[in-house]
Amino acid sequence: MKQMTATEFSTLLLSEAPPVMIDVRESHELIHGMIEGAIHIPMNEIPARLEELGPYQNKTVAIICRSGKRSAQVGQFLEHVGFNDVINLEGGMNSWAIDVDTTMSTY
Repeated sequence: MKQMTATEFSTLLLSEAPPVMIDVRESHELIHGMIEGAIHIPMNEIPARLEELGPYQNKTVAIICRSGKRSAQVGQFLEHVGFNDVINLEGGMNSWAIDVDTTMSTY
């Protein structure tokens, strides 16, 4: 799994082949902001919703959470079940809010 800083990730999002983004935070955390285009699937729902992620198995998939810890766990799980290009947003949405989109809040 690749680790990517918020700044590196923001550059990747502007590329011709942006990643599929999966935000694994809980619903109540989304009030602090969400990256446009991200798919929200709380961490504990990932195993049950693997079938809906199937179309992305051979694409670049970026996992996002608050601090990068839950997303790293989900990324490891996805690699274990066959996803081969997984990115973890290092520092999560807190880093994104500090380094990229200061209109979002940290928590």
